[in-house]
Amino acid sequence: MTKYDKNISFKDVLDNLKLYNNTIDTIYRRILGGNLIMGMSLTYKILSNNLIKGELKAGNEIAVRVHQTLTQDSTGTMAYLQLNSMNIEDVATEVSVAYVDHNMLQSSFENADDHEFIKTSAARHNIVFSKPGNGICHRLHLEKFGKPGKILIGSDSHTPTGGGLGMIAIGAGGLDVAIGMARGLYYLKAPKVYNIELKGKLQPWVSAKDIILHVLRKLTVKGGVGYVMEYTGEGINCLSVEDRATITNMGAELGATTSIFPSDELTRDFFIKQSREEDYIEMLPDEDAEYDEKLVVNLDELVPLAAFPHSPDNVHEIPEEKIKVDQIAIGSCTNSSYSDFMKLAAILDGKSVHPDVSLVLSPGSSSIMKMVSENGALSKFIAAGARLLEAACGPCIGMGQAPKSNGISLRTFNRNFKGRCGTMDAGVYLVSTETAAASALTGYLTDPRELGDEIKVDFPEKYDVSDNYYIYPSTDKQERANVEIVMGPNIKPFPVGEKLKDSFIKKVILKTKDNITTDDICPSNAALLPFRSNIPKLSEHCFQTIIPDFKERAEKNNGGIIVGGDNYGQGSSREHAALLPLYLGIKAVIAKSFARIHKANLINSGILPLEFISSADYDSIDEYDELELTDIKESLLKGEFIVKNRTKNTEFKVKFNGSERELKILGYGGYLSFAMSDEF
Repeated sequence: MTKYDKNISFKDVLDNLKLYNNTIDTIYRRILGGNLIMGMSLTYKILSNNLIKGELKAGNEIAVRVHQTLTQDSTGTMAYLQLNSMNIEDVATEVSVAYVDHNMLQSSFENADDHEFIKTSAARHNIVFSKPGNGICHRLHLEKFGKPGKILIGSDSHTPTGGGLGMIAIGAGGLDVAIGMARGLYYLKAPKVYNIELKGKLQPWVSAKDIILHVLRKLTVKGGVGYVMEYTGEGINCLSVEDRATITNMGAELGATTSIFPSDELTRDFFIKQSREEDYIEMLPDEDAEYDEKLVVNLDELVPLAAFPHSPDNVHEIPEEKIKVDQIAIGSCTNSSYSDFMKLAAILDGKSVHPDVSLVLSPGSSSIMKMVSENGALSKFIAAGARLLEAACGPCIGMGQAPKSNGISLRTFNRNFKGRCGTMDAGVYLVSTETAAASALTGYLTDPRELGDEIKVDFPEKYDVSDNYYIYPSTDKQERANVEIVMGPNIKPFPVGEKLKDSFIKKVILKTKDNITTDDICPSNAALLPFRSNIPKLSEHCFQTIIPDFKERAEKNNGGIIVGGDNYGQGSSREHAALLPLYLGIKAVIAKSFARIHKANLINSGILPLEFISSADYDSIDEYDELELTDIKESLLKGEFIVKNRTKNTEFKVKFNGSERELKILGYGGYLSFAMSDEF
């Protein structure tokens, strides 16, 4: 018997017990069926804990438990049209939240009607409703609902913001989210895991934004396709949850499935400040975790960076030559935290915005707005000559604050696609809050290190927490069932595809280049956002950044085929980029490669996403070539098609890479029809 040592504390006993259990766990993992098993990444720990269907092996289709969902009003109307059509009573998730943060300008009835539709749909189905003015969905969800180890899907591509808390947070199309709410599950291809190891420590005036810009410079907007980006290393210890959320948010620009940080003591500190420490759990990868790819980033060597027009991966150091700036916007879901705005207040304190610069600010949440108004930061913004906007997405999605013609706009946002800001010939640069603030004072793109000593932000012990902008559903099931869902005249029925035919002949009505964005397919600006619930109206503007007459081409040719380059459909998760082509009769998109979410949205809409086997065949096709696809059902099963170019009397091969479930979706003409069938 071991002799009792009265000097051993209770804490020592617990620590030893923890060590013992971890050792046993390690042995169990390494000796399983006589095979050596390497340690697990955090990504695979969470996926494994929530696996419902499939084998957890990279490339396999799996289904995972969905604990949380979020929608926003730009994509939410479609999601709730779909959810309502499934005739469910309550959502199957632990919590689902309907945010209103996109379509905020109520110059006519459309946006207000959409908000009422979402509000009443939420009340019917036991969903929390976040009122206009509460803030940006990703920022709010981080503050209020996100939990380590949980799985969140959202109808917005920047849902991975939640990965800053140690959760799997994935952007998806509205229909995937609707089914996630109705059935409590989500299908995806098991990802590979890309380890981003952060070494060293950030130097003065270098921020989390510069980290993700550096990663984008190294890996490009296609570098994360098929991966979860998992951050590790000593360098994460200098990053708050707000910093981490900035990085995971812009992981969407890598094309990644999502991004994730561990849940550690810094995460605990965040939860304490948000008055929900009970939601904290430690979530870490194994020390010997195995990864598919690795990138080491030395934080000691990083300098302030900027993404030049018109792509998030067009990243450069701040140049010595002076680039005159006309407009600066600070906020969005990327850089709208309390720390961002307090850094800004310290930099602007006692100074004035350059006379030639318009500085606009959009805090991420009503709580942050309230805190900066109470602690004096707001008065510093106003005294310096800044304009304060509503706590909403605002300029990021083209909802106001378009730059002047040929203007230069610096933004702390996540995307700078051509025309997204509302001005086609404007140049948009993506920068950190520190760089934006320094540039606001000088009137040109400025390295913030020129400001002198680094700004230190003192954080409060507790953040302001309020439920005043949330409407929680009734706890009375009968009362929820009696809620009348209100639909205004601008809300049109969800377009449903026809069942798959075994052959068709269609003309190529559009051939595009590489990196076509969802903004190219379905423009996002203040003029068009009110019609997100009106697919017929919105279809008039399909591909208008590429050609002015896409709808006319589709109508004249009774639909058609689109031919695209690499990374077709990058950007937003909005399923409108698939629904507009569906409405206009597009039967297939043949591309060199697809962005993950858009490919899923095409399948969900019943449109064939096919990939060239030889990229040389892309060059052989011209617009208005007549293409014939036969034996479609058998070809889908084989994963390979022979396409006849009837115009040129040639043939070429394309492939379909999809699961058995996705084949069924295409057979039914879309996910909604399949989900309502007996086969689901």
